[in-house]
Amino acid sequence: MAELNTPQFNLSETIETEAVIVGAGPVGLFQVFELGLLEIKAHVIDSLPVVGGQCVELYPDKPIYDIPAVPVCTGQELTDNLLKQIEPFGPTFHLNQEVVEVSRQDDGRFILVTSVGTRFLTKTIFIAAGVGSFQPRTIKVDGIEQFENKQLFYRVKNPDQFMGKNLVIVGGGDSALDWTLNFVGKAESVILIHRRDGFKAAPASVAKMKDLCEQYEMQFEVGQITGFEQNGDSLSHIKLTGTDGVTRRIPLDMLLVFFGLSPKLGPIADWGLDIERKQLVVDTEKFATNIPGIFAVGDINTYPGKKKLILSGFHEAALAAFAAKEYMYPDKKVHLQYTTTSPKLHKVLGVETPTFD
Repeated sequence: MAELNTPQFNLSETIETEAVIVGAGPVGLFQVFELGLLEIKAHVIDSLPVVGGQCVELYPDKPIYDIPAVPVCTGQELTDNLLKQIEPFGPTFHLNQEVVEVSRQDDGRFILVTSVGTRFLTKTIFIAAGVGSFQPRTIKVDGIEQFENKQLFYRVKNPDQFMGKNLVIVGGGDSALDWTLNFVGKAESVILIHRRDGFKAAPASVAKMKDLCEQYEMQFEVGQITGFEQNGDSLSHIKLTGTDGVTRRIPLDMLLVFFGLSPKLGPIADWGLDIERKQLVVDTEKFATNIPGIFAVGDINTYPGKKKLILSGFHEAALAAFAAKEYMYPDKKVHLQYTTTSPKLHKVLGVETPTFD
C-alpha cells in the first residue's frame, strides 16, 4: 500500500468533510449526486474559475449527442442541468485553485491543501480531473502575448464579442475549423491560416470550409505568423510568411489561435498513485486507486476496456460512491435503493413520495 507523507497541521483551521472531489466537470458534478443519495456531503475543488470542466472551457456551445435520454445539449446546458440536479445536496465549490499537497493522517483521513491555502480534512478523495488541467499551446511570436484576452484568444467564451469583427483564425484541428464555420456570415471577415494544406479535422468541416472559400465567403492561407504590427496599444496587423518565404501583412481586429491544449497532470502525479500513461490505474469494482480512500472517475482513470465517454464516467461515479460508503462505514450495510420508489431518497432529494391509486 502506498504511503503518503504525514506532516502536522492545525486542524482547527481546516474544513472537515466526508468527501472531497477534485474536478468540477460533468463527472465530478455527477459524483456529488451519487454521494448525496448516500447522504455523503462533498466539497468540490477545480483549477478553473467556473464549474463545468472541459465542456464549458472548451466547447460550451458545441452540441453533445451521447448523453442518455438527452438527444442533444450543449456543454453549458449539460453543466446547468447537473448543477440543478445536485442542488438538494448543497455542495461547496472551491474554484480557481488546485490541490498542491495531500497527506494521510494517523486516523486514515487525508489532509488536502490547495494553491490558495484552503485546507480540508476528509475521509475520502474522488479525483475527477479529466486528463488534468488544460493549458493552451500558445503562438510563439515575441511580444504578442500583450494582446492576450484583448485581441488574442485561445478559447471562445463569449462568441458575441467576435461578431462584426475582422477575424484571423489559426489552426488545423476541429476547434479551428468549427469556429471558422461558426463565424462565417457573422463576422465582418474570416481568414483561416494553417501551416500546411492538410487538416486534423472532420473531413466534412474541411470540405465546407473550402466550399466557402470558393464562394468568396472567407479566405484560407497556408503559412505561419512570424510577426505583428500595432497601432498604439492595439494589434493592427499580423505578418504571415508563406511556404514560398514571402511575408505579407494582414489587417485584423481579433486573432484566434487553436493549436490545441496541453493537459498537465500537475501535483496529482506526486501523490504516490499508480499511473499509466498519465492516467490513474483503478479497478472496475470500486474505481479505487492503489491508495485506500482515494478513487478516480472519468477520463483521469484507466482500466482494461476503458472508454473516455461522459456516460462511462457517470457509471464509474455511481460505483465509486457505493464503494466509498462501505470504506467509510464498514460495519454498516449499504442497501441499493431506487429514486423512483424509495421514500428515504425522496426525502434526501426534497421531493414528494408519489401515491398510486
